[in-house]
Amino acid sequence: MGTKKATPPVERIVLDSSCWLEYFSNSSNAGLYADHIANTPELIVPIITIYEVYKVALREFGAAHANQAVALMREGKVVDVGLNLALSAAASGLPLADSLIYATAQAHQATLWTQDQHFEGLPGVRFLAKVGP
Repeated sequence: MGTKKATPPVERIVLDSSCWLEYFSNSSNAGLYADHIANTPELIVPIITIYEVYKVALREFGAAHANQAVALMREGKVVDVGLNLALSAAASGLPLADSLIYATAQAHQATLWTQDQHFEGLPGVRFLAKVGP
């Protein structure tokens, strides 16, 4: 019998809205997130992130671009807000959208990647400072 090679565990990632928007605007930080976005099985996508990204993309780039952004985001595992997630988010002390994003990452044992400084230092967060304007 042959031996089966162990596959390394997939690191689950939640990209904060700021990261998605950097990617979709092709900013100087876009490359930091491209590999994760290309590997959608590892992505956990909070529904509030889709809302935030769609809202900004619609305003900044138009409906076609906003719809393309949502289509790509939906390739990850989209997580709706349920009672337990809402209660966990409320206990975090963060603002509404941020608390839901963080609680989603925590509930799925995922690393939250963000450029938002108020997440810096929280467990399970990878903070990347925004470069440029």
